[in-house]
Amino acid sequence: MLSDHECKEVGCAHPSHGNGGSWTYRKGLTDLGGGVWAYLLPDGSWGWSNAGFITSQGQSLLVDTLFDERLTGDMLDAIKTASNVDRSDIGTVVNTHANADHTFGNGLVKQAEIITSQASFDEMADFTPEDYVNLLRNADTMGDAGRFFLEKFGQFDFAGVDYTVANSTFSGRKAVQVGDYDVELIEVGPAHTKGDVIAYVPAAKTVFTGDILFVEGTPIVWAGPVSNWLAAIDLICDLDVDVIVPGHGPITDKSGARKMGEYLQVIDKETRARFDAGMDEEEATFDIALGEFASWGEAERLAGNVAALYREYRGDTSAPDIIALLDRIARLERRGPRH
Repeated sequence: MLSDHECKEVGCAHPSHGNGGSWTYRKGLTDLGGGVWAYLLPDGSWGWSNAGFITSQGQSLLVDTLFDERLTGDMLDAIKTASNVDRSDIGTVVNTHANADHTFGNGLVKQAEIITSQASFDEMADFTPEDYVNLLRNADTMGDAGRFFLEKFGQFDFAGVDYTVANSTFSGRKAVQVGDYDVELIEVGPAHTKGDVIAYVPAAKTVFTGDILFVEGTPIVWAGPVSNWLAAIDLICDLDVDVIVPGHGPITDKSGARKMGEYLQVIDKETRARFDAGMDEEEATFDIALGEFASWGEAERLAGNVAALYREYRGDTSAPDIIALLDRIARLERRGPRH
């Protein structure tokens, strides 16, 4: 049986959670109809993110770029083949948040208006391609954290990234016209990051959620609060949508969104109980049993989520120590989560 990463290279199809399994999870463009596309990168784990593309009446909008320029170039070539829209003709790019796996390909479409929330723009300088290069170069001096970082991110080419940040920002909501399509940009952060944005296409009954949704994979809370994230999921479920394209994982419908909400509610409840009992973060992380969610990919992200929730409960707004956090995530991955 092929692994997920082998599968993505040959275009294996996996049934999606949503729409009665009518969507398949394979590398590349999925035609959602009417000039709306999803671009998927199985298996959806660390760095393997999704994007979206909308074209109508000679105008086009790209939702997110990918983790490096090789991956983004492959996506732009696929878009040209499918739609005859060249990368130089893409007029608008939306970055759903500041994370590198949704922004590091921006340099290939720098002629476009690149839109993100003001809060996401403020985060874009926090972690640059040079930071990734330096961490990979020094991975062998960083113990478990370095081993984990090299294993998860060593296959991406950060040295070749022409880092290009957004050149247009908004707060709250912003309407963008793409030919016949109205695209509604809705800021729902802070949640996954400080400035998360979703892109809703009402006429297509489709929403691109960025990392507000992970499907068949464990979400990670970099910013929080979790209550905001749950409110964002409720907002998505209140939209008139049939197709939901997550930031990672297969295309879904509202059932996939609700399932991720259940995960967030479970970890909030379990973490709060241990916080109130006086456990420290380390003890709580290794004590929590994930039950049915232990089978989700990247279950080790629980360590990051517990750390974020402890900061939330303490009222601590400082940024996490990324190396210390990666060390704990790596150790939890090696041990495996409690069921």
